[in-house]
Amino acid sequence: MTNQKKLKAVQSVSGQVTLPGSKSITNRILLLSAIADGTTTIIGPLVSDDTLHMIDALKKLQVDLTQKDNGDILIHGTRGNFKNKSAEIFLGNAGTAFRPLTAALSFSKGQYTLSGLPRMHERPIKDLVDALLQLNADITYLGQEGYPPLKISPSEIMINGPIKIRGDISSQFLTSLLMAMPLTKKEVVIEIVGDLISKPYIDITLNLMARFGIHVKKIDWKHFVIPGSSSYVSPGEIFVEGDASSASYFLAAGALAGDIEVKGIGRK
Repeated sequence: MTNQKKLKAVQSVSGQVTLPGSKSITNRILLLSAIADGTTTIIGPLVSDDTLHMIDALKKLQVDLTQKDNGDILIHGTRGNFKNKSAEIFLGNAGTAFRPLTAALSFSKGQYTLSGLPRMHERPIKDLVDALLQLNADITYLGQEGYPPLKISPSEIMINGPIKIRGDISSQFLTSLLMAMPLTKKEVVIEIVGDLISKPYIDITLNLMARFGIHVKKIDWKHFVIPGSSSYVSPGEIFVEGDASSASYFLAAGALAGDIEVKGIGRK
C-alpha cells in the first residue's frame, strides 16, 4: 500500500525569497575570470560540489583566487596562461567543471590529467574530444574510449576549416568549445551538426563571453564565429544570477495566492 500525505491548501502566501546563484553560471564565470586579463570580483557565487571542484582545479593550476568572508570570490586572471603546466586534476562528478576545463586545458600547452568519480567516468565526452581533435589537440583516453579520465598534452593548434560538433547531445559540449576558442587567438567557425538543443544555455554562454569582451557572431544557430586576435578582459565585478527555473515555484505561488518578491534574477 502506497503511503499518502494530504496537504492543506493555504489561503494566501507572502514573503521574500533570494535565490542562490546558478551552478552553471558560477562555473562559467569562474573559468572566464581565470583566463581573462585583469581582476574579477564574483558576487554571489553558488557553493556546491561542482563549483568547489572548479575552484580547487583553478587553485591547482596556480590561479590567484581568494574566497572572501561574505562568499564573494576575487580572481586575478592569467590571460589564458596557467602557471602550472603539469597537474593531476580530480573533478568528482562535476560535469560543469570537467567539460569546460577539458577544452581550455587543450590550448594551455601543458601536461594535464583530468579524472573524477566512477560515475564521472561513465559520462560520455567523445563529441567534445572529437571537436578538439579537429584543432590538433593532443587528448588521450586513459580508460574506455569516449569517456574520462583524460590525458591532455601540449600541441600546436591548427585550424583548417569549420569545427564541427553535434548539437543534439549536450549543450555543455558547445559551451566548452565556445569558451575555449578565444585562447587560440585565431578566428574559428563552429558548425553545428543536426539540431541544437538547450539554446537558452548557449545564450547564457554567449552573454557571459560578451561581458568579458568576446562577441561571438551567431548565424541561425548553425554557425558560431569567434573573432581572432581577441582576448578576454575582466568586467571588474560580475554578479551571479540565480537559477530562474528555481524561481518558478515561488512565482507560481505568488500568482495564485499572494505577494512574493523573488530576488537574484537579472533583468535578462
